[in-house]
Amino acid sequence: MSRAVDLSFIPLLDAAPLIVADRMGFAEEERLAIRLHRARTWSMLRDMLALGQVDAAQMLSAVPIAGRLGLGGAAVDFETALVLSLGGQVIGVSPALADDLRGAGLRIDFRDALAARDALLRARPAGLRFGVPFPFSMHAELLHLWLGDMPGLSTVTVPPPQIAEALLAGEIEAFCVGEPWGSSAVSQRLAELLLPGTAIWTAAPEKVLATRRGWFEANPDRGGALMRAVWRACRWLDQPESRATASEMLARDDALAIEPEVIERALSSRLLLSATGDGVDSPGFIAFHDGAANFPWRSQAAWIGRQMSQRLRLDADAAMRIAQSVWRPDLYRQHLGDVAVLPAASAKVEGACPQPILAGANRGTVLLGRNQFFDGRIFDLLPGG
Repeated sequence: MSRAVDLSFIPLLDAAPLIVADRMGFAEEERLAIRLHRARTWSMLRDMLALGQVDAAQMLSAVPIAGRLGLGGAAVDFETALVLSLGGQVIGVSPALADDLRGAGLRIDFRDALAARDALLRARPAGLRFGVPFPFSMHAELLHLWLGDMPGLSTVTVPPPQIAEALLAGEIEAFCVGEPWGSSAVSQRLAELLLPGTAIWTAAPEKVLATRRGWFEANPDRGGALMRAVWRACRWLDQPESRATASEMLARDDALAIEPEVIERALSSRLLLSATGDGVDSPGFIAFHDGAANFPWRSQAAWIGRQMSQRLRLDADAAMRIAQSVWRPDLYRQHLGDVAVLPAASAKVEGACPQPILAGANRGTVLLGRNQFFDGRIFDLLPGG
């Protein structure tokens, strides 16, 4: 083995592409050795990458953009050339809040974001404390998109594996977190699931493969091999016949360290809303590859930049311009052109596709997945959009 890369991850379902790339031999096929390093918190993982302790990492999609915008108090200069996953988040509430929501007239069905929002406003008119994994995350952006005008809304940073502890301690009454930690809280009878993140935005980019700025240019051979290995892992994960093997692999103590049944439910898009309830199907709950999920669309980055600018009172045009420079579709095209079908464009209209749609590509067409916001809004980078 002539090449090696050090990768950091947080124990979450969407760390799967890095773990699978190593353990299913996709990296070995590229003559690449992967050394995995598990981090406890997102700030720890961010600092490991910033300080050069690892070459690349599973990263919250908003963190590289926040760093380039000078947010968060840490000097980081990251970029991404590949999206690891879309969706995969769950919104859950304490059992007491779930009872109050039913008292407010909500039938919890894991589908209707508008009805859930209205019930939350009735049940907690003075406000609500939500746990999120990091201040700059898709979790935070989805919550503010969905509940932005809710009086008294506040967020508390809680590392994903500690969601159940925070509920038990009364530090939070609700959360938005990546699986399997929402389901873990449910199995401990400390939470009920209210919505998937896809009920707010069906195509939200959740995690990315992040590197320090310029790493791919400085390491084109290792970088290309890493991207191809991770891309193949993503493709393998979205095959239904892979779920059982993936669940056992991810359940190991050196990966997620949780029951494989919990992982397989999330991979199968069938989750338990409560410890005593039946499973509910949530089609498209998480995508690792299908629907051009891995392509780093500049429009996704611009959307994150605009949302941050609105929430934190930054210049919107500047934030969107900087955000787009962080995501590198040019590197995706350079290193995956021989194996992937590449979209002809590098931006798209976000929120405009209630159903999958064919788009132009380097070889024929590519099928794009559903892309819709809960309230029907559209985000278009084009003039007048």
